[in-house]
Amino acid sequence: MKSTFDDNQATKYSTDLAMRVYTSQLLGRDMDLVLHGGGNTSVKIGDKIYVKGSGWNLDTIEEPGFPGVDLQTLIQMAKLDTLSDTDMVAQQRNALEDKNSPNPSIEAILHAIIPFKFVDHTHADAVVTISNTPEGEKRLQELYGEKMLLINYVMPGFVLAKEVYEKTKDIDWKSLDGIILLNHGVFSFADEAKTAYEKMINIVDKVEIYLKENARVTTLNFGKSFCKLDESFTDELQSELEKLRGTKIIMKFGSSIEAVNFSKLENLDDIFKNGPLTPEHVIRTKPFPAIINENIKEGLDAFISRYKKYFKTHAKDEIMLDLAPRYAIIKGVGFVALGKDEKEAGIIFDIISHTISAMTKAQNMGGWKSLKPSDIFDMEYWELEQAKLAKAVS
Repeated sequence: MKSTFDDNQATKYSTDLAMRVYTSQLLGRDMDLVLHGGGNTSVKIGDKIYVKGSGWNLDTIEEPGFPGVDLQTLIQMAKLDTLSDTDMVAQQRNALEDKNSPNPSIEAILHAIIPFKFVDHTHADAVVTISNTPEGEKRLQELYGEKMLLINYVMPGFVLAKEVYEKTKDIDWKSLDGIILLNHGVFSFADEAKTAYEKMINIVDKVEIYLKENARVTTLNFGKSFCKLDESFTDELQSELEKLRGTKIIMKFGSSIEAVNFSKLENLDDIFKNGPLTPEHVIRTKPFPAIINENIKEGLDAFISRYKKYFKTHAKDEIMLDLAPRYAIIKGVGFVALGKDEKEAGIIFDIISHTISAMTKAQNMGGWKSLKPSDIFDMEYWELEQAKLAKAVS
């Protein structure tokens, strides 16, 4: 991974907030770092922190996408013993410089307690790929040593901020190059925008090189049965999916060599039991796909049965979402993203393309191991994520 920071271009940005916009867009334009609304960035100016607002994407963000929040209010929130999601959102809104601004990122508290001017957070594919292997934490520790703080996965928002706050009370922040949130993403930070950005690039470049050297293609366990994709098959698939979701379905097929080879693996069920690339993706993709060979109804029925069992196992007082898959692996063909419109299908297509690439590499390093189903469920049914998704697709 190479830096795309342009010193000549950067001279056009005369304020810290303008520079924050510039490097945020650089991060957001690289889909190996940020996918569809993922990641967040911030800058501290005086007694305020300007942090990515809900509903904005890093690749297109502008200054209005960074609501100003009272810095000390957020720091004091990190010191609380408990804080509900509803109270967190309310307190962050009460601390806004401009009450007409969008809600600050759910990671605003964490950005506030990191004692540097510029803070960058991405869900870098390469880092999460290594994290999502059986010895991921050990591999990352060996790669980065003591200059990287590794944090075990906890729910984003207050719980994560509190975890980092407690873990860093006695740490010299200047000794750290960054923070890796296992199964989630990366933070980099500095007092200059360029330095924070290039720290992120260097962190990710290191693991990309590692993957090239250690995720070499080995003999994979391919199945022998294949599905033939023709007009009658796609018509039947679309019809069955539209019945399940109760709306028109747009299908977008992924048939790269990598996707086709992945679809032939015999142990797909076992791979997908172990979670998505990052937990936030579940609100777009559901926790696992339908896996279809030649019998479409059989594959969809298996998905429905599995999803009902997943819900029953983990639900408390939640209401079950619809039973339509958001994507399917079609044996011998690749995958198909299933959206209610072109936009949703495109988002799912991008996420699954990156997920399959990461899973393939992980399989060559001992297997795919992301999060427990209970953690995935908590994210899928988290009220804040559901609200963000509803706003994004409205």
